[in-house]
Amino acid sequence: MSDPPPQTRAPHGLGARLALVALALPLAVLAEVSIALFVIWIVGVSTLFVGVGIALLLAAMLGTRLVAGLHRQYASRVLAVPIARPYLRSAPGAGPVRRLSTVLTDPASWRDWAWLLVNATVGFALQILTFTLFIAGVFYLIYPFLWAVTPRQVFSSPFGFYTINHLADALVLVPIGLFFLSLWWLTALPIARGYARLAVSLLAPTKGSALRARVSQLTTSRAETVDTQAAELRRIERDLHDGAQARLVSLGMSLGLAEELLARDPEAARSLLAEARAATTSALAELRDLVRGIHPPVLADRGLDGAVRALALASPLPTTVSVALPGRLPAPVESAGYFAVAECLTNAIKHSRARSIAIDIGHADGRLQLRVRDDGQGGASLAGGTGLSGIQRRLAAFDGQLSLESPPGGPTEVRMSLPCELSSPRTSPSSGTA
Repeated sequence: MSDPPPQTRAPHGLGARLALVALALPLAVLAEVSIALFVIWIVGVSTLFVGVGIALLLAAMLGTRLVAGLHRQYASRVLAVPIARPYLRSAPGAGPVRRLSTVLTDPASWRDWAWLLVNATVGFALQILTFTLFIAGVFYLIYPFLWAVTPRQVFSSPFGFYTINHLADALVLVPIGLFFLSLWWLTALPIARGYARLAVSLLAPTKGSALRARVSQLTTSRAETVDTQAAELRRIERDLHDGAQARLVSLGMSLGLAEELLARDPEAARSLLAEARAATTSALAELRDLVRGIHPPVLADRGLDGAVRALALASPLPTTVSVALPGRLPAPVESAGYFAVAECLTNAIKHSRARSIAIDIGHADGRLQLRVRDDGQGGASLAGGTGLSGIQRRLAAFDGQLSLESPPGGPTEVRMSLPCELSSPRTSPSSGTA
């Protein structure tokens, strides 16, 4: 499931009403297209066992979902709420017949078909009403001007029974224009919102489909988390085997040789003990690095604030850190946030050619908000193999979200959020530059 778009304010004012007028005719045309699509559905179902029936149904499916998607976007903007796609997904690698079967058995498809009929009738009438009220209001408001600048026979009888012989007669129509414009002003937004709610009632996910999508998302994120944890365990095992374990084996051999040489060659034994001490130091350093990669001690001691500042201090690029957390976060959330920021910071250092990096951390609406921004060359993508997809999988295990803005030429901004509650108070927000 894609991340829902951020909520915005519902449109209002003159600009919003004029936008609704501009959209009225295109939406009315889509309403008539709905009739054509419904007819194609009927013909396709009637000829399903003929070769042309499958082609017609596939075409109708694509057209219907395109029209429904446009109306979801319209309703989302009018109501200022995100509206997700409710459709079931076909199995990977499914052929046209299997995909068509999924569409025909998908409850959301039947609701789309119902929407085609509703949109072709009620939707068409509502859009034409909004457009007509506005055009009529403007027409009668400027009628005296039109009467004055055109030949008399063109605008001489606006109602068929009221003949205009003088400009004063034309001015009588101005209040009618004001009446229509006032009616349009009062009804444009209510009509749009009612139309949008009607669309939502048929095109938005139902509780059942939302639950199925949620279960599918959790199943996918759980599988990805298990895979990630298995890969992390293999990495730890490999690091232990190739690093600290090898050094400890070498240390044991050096100590054994030193024990044998101690009596007959003290100088050689002393040299082996010095090598053993150096190997011990190296093994401890590798173990510390390994532990830091699993869960940094600074994260446990100083929380997300101190751990991220430690990352910034170690960064070769000027890195600004701004933290506004009113309390301590749960340890799993701190760990996920820390490693997400660390990966973003590593990506920026390695790939962005940036001159500076900014990290912002905050908490709002029960979610940890993370932002990493660099002034580099841009062009990053979630499919670019730079670790962002791994961050997305890590956050998905916590029901987190990641969004990326990285136009060519930069800047690149990664926004992440995790649901969490604060566990202990904090004195004040802090900021600084490393």
